[in-house]
Amino acid sequence: MREPEVLTGVHFWSGNDAAAEGLIAAGVRFFAGYPITPSSELQERMAERLPKLGGIFIQMEDEIASLAACIGASFAGWKAATATSGPGFSLMQEHMGLAIMLEAPVVVVDVQRAGPSTGMPTYVGQGDVMQARWGHHGDGEVIALAPSSVQECFDLTVKAVNLAERFRCPVVVLMDECTSHMYEKCVVPPPDKIPRVYRKLPREKPCRYPYRADGDLVPPMPIVGFGYLFHTTGLTHDERGYPAMDPEVQERLVRRLCDKIRKRVRELADYESFMVDDAEVIVVSYGITARVVRAAVREARRAGMKVGMLRLRTIWPFPEFLFKELAGRVKAFVVAEINYGQIALEVERAVQGKAKVVGCFRMGGRPPYPDEVLDAIKEAFREIKR
Repeated sequence: MREPEVLTGVHFWSGNDAAAEGLIAAGVRFFAGYPITPSSELQERMAERLPKLGGIFIQMEDEIASLAACIGASFAGWKAATATSGPGFSLMQEHMGLAIMLEAPVVVVDVQRAGPSTGMPTYVGQGDVMQARWGHHGDGEVIALAPSSVQECFDLTVKAVNLAERFRCPVVVLMDECTSHMYEKCVVPPPDKIPRVYRKLPREKPCRYPYRADGDLVPPMPIVGFGYLFHTTGLTHDERGYPAMDPEVQERLVRRLCDKIRKRVRELADYESFMVDDAEVIVVSYGITARVVRAAVREARRAGMKVGMLRLRTIWPFPEFLFKELAGRVKAFVVAEINYGQIALEVERAVQGKAKVVGCFRMGGRPPYPDEVLDAIKEAFREIKR
C-alpha cells in the first residue's frame, strides 16, 4: 500500500519532524541538503519519506550546491526546499540572491544555533535574523517566518511553501535549536484542509516575455521541458529574460522585485498579541523566546504592571506599520531575543523615538530566563519615569 502523503492525525513530533511533514503536506517533492546540526533530523525524515512518495532527496556536497539544486528543481516545476543552520546558511547567501533575481520559489528552513562561525552547534541561537534579510548582496526582498511551537513548525512551513509559490521568492523558516528538538503534540489536518498554492503559469508557448509581471508584480513562471522555450539569468534582465546592462532596466526590475513584497506588508504581517489592550510596556519576541516571555508577562501582571507581549510570526517583511501604531499609546518596548539586539534595532527604527526600547539579549546557548525578562520589564518602567 502506498504511504500517505499527508499524515492526518495527532502526533508527538519534534519540530524538525513537523517541519519536514509540513513541507511534504504543502507539496514539496524535491529536497537537496547537506547534514548540519541541529537541522539534520529534518533532512533524515525527508530522505526517508520522499522516495516513498515519488519525490527526490539528494544529499549534496555542500550547502552551496544544495540551494543551487533547489533553484534548478523549481524551474523544472518541482516545489523545492532545503534545510540548514548557521555556517550552512552563510554558504547559501549567494544563491539566496540568485533565487531573488531569477524569482525561483524555494524554501529554506534555517534551524538557528549559537554563532558566529562554528559556535555552539547543539545550542540555541537567534542570530540569523538579519542574515535572512540582508545576507545576499544588492537589494531584494525575502519572506521569513518564525515558529514558536512544534505545531507552528508544521503550519508555518506549509505557509512558507505557499508564499514562495505565490510570490516567486525564497522564503526562510527561522526555526531555532529549541523548537527543532523539543517534542509536542502536532495536529495534521486532512489533505483537503491544507492549502496548496502553485505558481502561475504563462498562457503562451513559447514564452517570449517570462519576466513580464501581472498587476500583482509577480510574473507567471514557465517550466523547463514544457515548450515554453524561455531564457533566464542572474544578470540584470529585461522582460524577455535576456541580459540588459541598462540602468533603467535595473531600476524597473529591482523595484518590482522589492515592491511585490513591500507593498503587501500588511497582508503578510502575522503576529500574536497577548495582554496588549491596556499595556504600557510591550515585550516583543519570536521563536522559542516568546514562550519564556509569556511566563514573564504573566508574572509582571500579577505584580501589578501593565505589560503585554507581541509575538512575531512573520519577521520579514518587518511590520513597521504595527509598531508605529502602537508607539502612539505604548510607553516602552522590551525586545527579548537570543542575539545582541537584531530585531531591537528594527523596533527602534519603527517607533522613531516615540517610545523607549529596552533590550533583553542573550548571546546564545540558552533562551533568557523569565526573571531576566522580568528584570528588563522593570527597567522599562524605570526608563518611562525618567
